[in-house]
Amino acid sequence: MADSTTISCVKHIETYVDSSSSRSPSQQDASLDALAKLLLNDIITLELLVREMEMYLTTTDNIIRARGILLLAELLTRCSSKRVEDKTVHSLVGFFADRLADWRALRGALVGCLALMRRKTDIGAISSSDANAVAQSFMQNLQVQSLGQHDRKLCFEILECLMDSYPDTVMSMEDEFVYVICEAIDGEKDPQCLLLTFRLVERLAQLYPESSSSLASYAEDLFNILGSYFPIHFTHPKGEDDAKREELSRALMLAFASTPLFEPFAIPLLLEKLSSSLPSAKIESLKYLTYCMDKYHGNVIQEQHKPLWSSLKDIVLTSAPSSLTAGSRYEDNKVADEALVLVQKLIQQDNDSVSFLKLILNDADVNMTLKNLSNYNNYDDIAVTDKQRLNAVSRILHVSAAASVASCNAIFQSVFSELVNGLQSTMQEKDYTPGGLKFGYLYVCVDLLTACSTLVKPTDKTYLDKETWCTMLHSFCPLLTSSFVKTMKESTLDIYTHTGVRGLQILASFPANFSPVSKSTFEEILVEFTSVITLKFNNASIWRFVLNALVEIGSLIKKSDDSEKMASFDVIVVEKMLPLLSSDDLSMPFSLKVGAVSKIGMTNLKYMRKIVQELNTAISTNLQKYWLDGNSNSAEHAMLLLECYVDEVLPWFQNVKDNDNVPMHFALKIWNEIEDNTMFFDSLNDKKLLETTMNGMKRAVASCSEDSQSTILDKAFSILSSSTSFQVDESMQPAEYSCREEWIISLFDSVIIALRPKTQVKNTEEILQIITRALSNAHIPSAHALGSLFNKIPNDSLEEAMDITFNKYIVRFANGNGDNEIGVSNLRLSNVNDGLVTSDAIVVGLAWVGKGLLMRGHEKVKDVIKFFLNFLISNRSTSSGSVSSSEDCDDLTRAVADSFSIIMSDSEACLNRNLHATVKPLYKQRLFNMVMPILLAAIVKSDSPIPYKSMMHRAIAHVISNTPLSAIIGEAKKLIPLMVDGLTILSEDGKNRDIVYNLLLVLSGILTDKNGQEVIVENTYTVIMCLNKLVFYQHMMLVRETAIQCLTAMTELPYASVYRFRPEVLQTLSRALDDPKRSVRQEAVRCRQAWASISSRSLHI
Repeated sequence: MADSTTISCVKHIETYVDSSSSRSPSQQDASLDALAKLLLNDIITLELLVREMEMYLTTTDNIIRARGILLLAELLTRCSSKRVEDKTVHSLVGFFADRLADWRALRGALVGCLALMRRKTDIGAISSSDANAVAQSFMQNLQVQSLGQHDRKLCFEILECLMDSYPDTVMSMEDEFVYVICEAIDGEKDPQCLLLTFRLVERLAQLYPESSSSLASYAEDLFNILGSYFPIHFTHPKGEDDAKREELSRALMLAFASTPLFEPFAIPLLLEKLSSSLPSAKIESLKYLTYCMDKYHGNVIQEQHKPLWSSLKDIVLTSAPSSLTAGSRYEDNKVADEALVLVQKLIQQDNDSVSFLKLILNDADVNMTLKNLSNYNNYDDIAVTDKQRLNAVSRILHVSAAASVASCNAIFQSVFSELVNGLQSTMQEKDYTPGGLKFGYLYVCVDLLTACSTLVKPTDKTYLDKETWCTMLHSFCPLLTSSFVKTMKESTLDIYTHTGVRGLQILASFPANFSPVSKSTFEEILVEFTSVITLKFNNASIWRFVLNALVEIGSLIKKSDDSEKMASFDVIVVEKMLPLLSSDDLSMPFSLKVGAVSKIGMTNLKYMRKIVQELNTAISTNLQKYWLDGNSNSAEHAMLLLECYVDEVLPWFQNVKDNDNVPMHFALKIWNEIEDNTMFFDSLNDKKLLETTMNGMKRAVASCSEDSQSTILDKAFSILSSSTSFQVDESMQPAEYSCREEWIISLFDSVIIALRPKTQVKNTEEILQIITRALSNAHIPSAHALGSLFNKIPNDSLEEAMDITFNKYIVRFANGNGDNEIGVSNLRLSNVNDGLVTSDAIVVGLAWVGKGLLMRGHEKVKDVIKFFLNFLISNRSTSSGSVSSSEDCDDLTRAVADSFSIIMSDSEACLNRNLHATVKPLYKQRLFNMVMPILLAAIVKSDSPIPYKSMMHRAIAHVISNTPLSAIIGEAKKLIPLMVDGLTILSEDGKNRDIVYNLLLVLSGILTDKNGQEVIVENTYTVIMCLNKLVFYQHMMLVRETAIQCLTAMTELPYASVYRFRPEVLQTLSRALDDPKRSVRQEAVRCRQAWASISSRSLHI
């Protein structure tokens, strides 16, 4: 080594081994990093480093020796990928193995052994003899459970490494190594170490064969150690312990199932835990048993069948719900659900001998329940305990039959004939009444049919006709069908009807490769279901159940690709449903007609295409009727149809390839209808229908490709330009629109709003003129369209569009200058006659333009923001021009302030990702950074009256409440005083209640953030005074409730900063206890308790 390198190396070594207080941990870590870098860069060799460290590795000073050995071990860990000579590795591993006897330097010895044992062969690894030396030293010198947590963890990692990397060495030790494992893990309690211990047992079982006498002789001892941890629980649980418990439980389960040698001890323990009063212990036991079944030998498990069945039966019988519904499950009872899973697993494992299934079929309780089915004449007469028992037995038979074909055969041979005969005898009784089938037989039959359906896969090519259950089902199918149909049609109880419908659905849903029903029977079932949909809609519960059954049948037909059934379904169901949309029969609610048709259509693309055509026709027909005579029923029907189209049909087609024609044809259909219908009723006042149609147009156009959108836009523009009211002249006077023209411009705006950025827009200048003129009539959708255009228009066309819109047609502040900037005087329309326009609408239009520009990140947004800021800050009350009174001035100023809400808030109507808006990241933060410094400075300097200040605070509140909280917290020191002033001023006017609430939510967000709390502490007095006032805010309950929640959060601030305000807050809260709203009173009680308990915190300060 060069002298300088030697000096540097020695210096770093001394820094690390020095245990005096003069060396900080960070300095020692830095020295370790420096030495590792020297080694990795080959500036020094490992051999030379060890030579330099010799005195530190062998000194009699225990502390220095421990630090020196640890330093060498840590360096080996960090250089694990560096090539080292085999002889060097051999020498080092011998050194560290010997050091395992040095308890004062044990940490370094463990780290060093582990680092060397983990090395790969190609870069210098220890040999089998070296591994044996480590193992022997480990076994002779270490009592693992006497060590600290970290050292124990290192010991377990060494044992794991020995088994993973040196299995031959471990196997040669036989009993001795297994004993060491038992001794090392016995009594472990640390969760991290337990994970390793469970893996050690699992790995040990994999390493030693089942026939190994070494493992067999210690199997009971090992399992006793493992069993002491079951079930996993924490004596002092914390919030994050749930995930850790799951991980530990999984590792313990793998250890339990690691070898069949554990079976004689595991099964009795798990069965014992099934009697625990804790549901979690039962669930864990059942999960472990289910997993272990696959790992233990089946012939061994058979010995435990009787106790297993006894325990499982008790669980299911006591946990079953007492309500009997078709296809019921135990969603609310995980214990019973896990027990049924285990029942099915045991039957599947014992498929050949069916010994476990015989226990079920020969069980006295099961047979007694089945025998008593003949006594259950009426559902309402069945006792609650009998319903619970019937449910349990039915579910047991269900999971048993669904376990395998063999088990299904056995159950059908044993009980199914008796069940069907019971149904038949009921119908043949002299006192039989319509719907009077004995419910028990019906219920169990349907559950068994459900199990059968799980055994037949739609894509399975194997034929099951020769199986016993198939033969029996074929023979009994006519009787079952007639029983279910009678039950569905004649019963007056919903539970009977639901069960009958469920049975018919299952029979009709079997795939083409196996169907117990004939074509005629299948079609009979469809006819019965369809008649319920079209005629028996008064019972909503049954109607929905039958509709869902039809949908399920249609979906399964599609999956199995059964052309014969598909044709029948088309003719009987789809063709019968379609006329509902155009039927004049008012007895069936139109909403049910639309819902039924749409759900049936979603089962198959072929059906959906037919339904889309019928939907388009029905929408056109109802719109025509409404346009011609203002028919309210037609308007209601049209809205339902349009909502179905938007909410159901269009989203469904999003997952279908080549779906572009559907939304395009819908949009063109509406435009064609408008073009053909030139006569509209004079007073069409249903704005909701227009809004619904606009929404449908937007969603349809948004779903189209660029080419299809261009086609729709051309069609819309041709109709728009054909109307004289939309022809732009030089005067640009506001025009009064007829009902038809309002529909035209509104739907045209919807098309513009939904365009993709790359869609080619022709006639841009004419479109801007038309939209701007509509905007001057206070037509808000035109403002949305204008903002969307400026958001999506190509950059090379944007300058021209800005000039057309700002310079000629929207606003200019007439300062006598002719520049292109938005001026600062009076809001006017720039036209020949200088006619007045609706100033508020122009402000709204500018706000949407600003939003569109801001979202795309265009610099021109600064001109729009400059206009709004100048208007707010100037505080002029104009006496001439477009503003004729102080009331008009207030309205205009409010509109300018509210423009910041438009610019910053998210909109569902336009400029969102669903409508293909161009959105640059962090656009809200950019506006916040642009606007807030100016408004802050202006409001500090302002000496304007309160009304003008309130407008500035209104604008500030809109910006703050729509900016991400992280950006607000970064500027909280400047904003908190401003927010408190804003809340105080704005709360004086009840019209500001929504703004006050939104601003208060931001304050609550700051209060719950650690960094925000530091700023709140500096403004404690003003914040608490403001909140005390808002506790009695009369105009909105949510403001009062949130203000109290904020006061509760204030108690988390440092004691010294809030304690002096305790009397005032408690006095406020005592009055809030009389609030008329219960939720406010509840928050006041919680807050009062929090503030009352503040005094106790002083004892800990």
